[in-house]
Amino acid sequence: MKHCYNPVRIGPDGSCRIRTGEERVSGIPTAFYHRQGIPPEQGDMMPNIGDFTLKDMVEFSAALRSVGYGAASMEEAADRIVHYLYENLTDLNTGEKNCALVRLFKTHSYGELDRDLQEFARGILNGSPESPDMKCLVLLASAGREPEWDGRKTSRGHRAIPLPSEHFIEAFPMVRQLIQQMGLTVNTILRPDPAVVFDMVQTTYNVFCIPDAVGSPYVPAQKDFVIPYGIRSVIGFGGILPSGNLFAIIIFCNVTVPRETADLFRSLALSVKIAVLPFDDKTVFR
Repeated sequence: MKHCYNPVRIGPDGSCRIRTGEERVSGIPTAFYHRQGIPPEQGDMMPNIGDFTLKDMVEFSAALRSVGYGAASMEEAADRIVHYLYENLTDLNTGEKNCALVRLFKTHSYGELDRDLQEFARGILNGSPESPDMKCLVLLASAGREPEWDGRKTSRGHRAIPLPSEHFIEAFPMVRQLIQQMGLTVNTILRPDPAVVFDMVQTTYNVFCIPDAVGSPYVPAQKDFVIPYGIRSVIGFGGILPSGNLFAIIIFCNVTVPRETADLFRSLALSVKIAVLPFDDKTVFR
């Protein structure tokens, strides 16, 4: 049996640490070694995110499959995923991070949320939902440049976005575009049909991509976020869990990412699903 090397070491506090040592292991992203102070081999520098190749994505996929190992909840696994992407989507030639913010969202029934998240959703709705089964797009994990972006509980406006109807989602153009570009319908997200969930789970969905974020009607907060933080492109990827809930990662990039490059991120969706799947319909929050 071939031995599978796990590049991630989980600390007693639940933190993700990369295994140390001078021996390089095939299939482990160069970023692992760079952050341990191990010089990369010639021609082995990780390229700018806008220049990624399929080989780079395969390496990242292998690492993401290991990140959730030992997590006690979906939130913990999601937190490791977004921090891994935020820390490792880096141009190693300059040492600069390629993204300002990485977030992982998941749909969740309103009635299964804690009181704080329910209150947050009611604030956006300006009242209580008609049914506890109403879906909410819940921020499960966040990593970014500002301290308040480094966790879901400090988010100001996206902790739990209620999704009561297709018409209501029109007020959230990025959410609508995410669903549509992935190849899904809004109604499928709001009311998943158990009869077709199995087929949806097996499907590999398209990548959400806004190559030019500046001035885009689909990227809000232009003056407060996009322009001052140098957001150039936005990409997202995800899929459907067996529970029928959507999961999606959204990355706000400081470099321009062409559509053909963004499409390579489809390969990461399966690895993220593998990391969070053990907690679907089980222990979601810490």
